[in-house]
Amino acid sequence: LVAREQEVLGYQINIDNYTMALDLISKMPDQEREDLSGFASQLSDLLRSEKLEQKKALVILAVIKQQLE
Repeated sequence: LVAREQEVLGYQINIDNYTMALDLISKMPDQEREDLSGFASQLSDLLRSEKLEQKKALVILAVIKQQLE
């Protein structure tokens, strides 16, 4: 149970970091945004993936909690 809760938290930390990084990049001057466009694209892909993996982990966490009831 604890390991699954930590897994969900790990995904949330990454989701928050990637979201904040994308927000920071979006506020940069045009040239810097252009220079970082590939990185921003990677972050967007990672963000999407982390959100999906977190949803999966939440399902398994719910199942574990049910089993412990």
